[in-house]
Amino acid sequence: MKRIGVLTSGGDAPGMNAAVRAVVRKAIYHGLEVYGVYQGYNGLINGNIKKLELGSVGDIIHRGGTILRSARCEEFKTKEGQAKGIEQLKKFGIEGLVVIGGDGSYRGAQKLTEQGFPCVGIPGTIDNDIPGTDFTIGFDTALNTVIEAIDKIRDTATSHERTFVIEVMGRDAGDIALWSGLAGGAETILIPEDPFNIDEIVERLRKGQERGKKHSIIVVAEGVMSGTEFAQKLKDATNMETRVSVLGHIQRGGSPTAFDRVLASRLGARAVELLLEGKGGRAVGIVNNKLVDYDILELFDMPHQLDLKMYELSKELSI
Repeated sequence: MKRIGVLTSGGDAPGMNAAVRAVVRKAIYHGLEVYGVYQGYNGLINGNIKKLELGSVGDIIHRGGTILRSARCEEFKTKEGQAKGIEQLKKFGIEGLVVIGGDGSYRGAQKLTEQGFPCVGIPGTIDNDIPGTDFTIGFDTALNTVIEAIDKIRDTATSHERTFVIEVMGRDAGDIALWSGLAGGAETILIPEDPFNIDEIVERLRKGQERGKKHSIIVVAEGVMSGTEFAQKLKDATNMETRVSVLGHIQRGGSPTAFDRVLASRLGARAVELLLEGKGGRAVGIVNNKLVDYDILELFDMPHQLDLKMYELSKELSI
């Protein structure tokens, strides 16, 4: 293999640039040429592909977002779109592709793999919802962004003696809500993996009020419902006035943490090693701090598992 490509797709995540840097520099170190595919699968179809040099990825390890940019691409979900993408890869002489992204990005890599084109997937998403890895690139940074927000909201919740509902991202996974809620001392955490009981939440709030507690933080994962919807349910059940904060896309931005930079560097380098070993159709990850890789076609047969023991701990500590 003499020439590989790299693209980022789907929602951006802090640390994607660090992963791109690792792919480019690891590849060049081993004598490969590297081409960047700009604007994800949309750019792949349209041939928005440029050669990357060592200097192309200088001073990006600390930057959020992705220098390759990203875009949604409905056309690539079709056979015709996939054929156009492969045609462009062949046109540029690209023999293997590193795909950095989340669920949708991996689905695209699976389609290329099914058609015989070597791909390696790197998990880049703040949602932490990719099977086969303990952590995805961007999760730790997003987590710290949410914790910072919770700490600040708690200050005003205390001052005004109010209950605040904080809606966080995560798609259908509750990892951001659980980890940030536990770290931020939230009184209640709602996650998609465990249906909530409004009566239990009301009882927890009542007990807190009886012992003199005058403010509360409730973290709601977007996969459960919106923060506004939950606030209305709580009002219907208790007539309690709440304030809602939707953190939104602020969770995707910002300079990646040291953890995300190191994780991205390790995974990016490993992806190149797999292609050099002639192993396409793989997905890399980290489990118990060890790098692992799986058959990308079988990856989603594995469930994403949230630590429900940690969820129970959050309830025990919020009494």
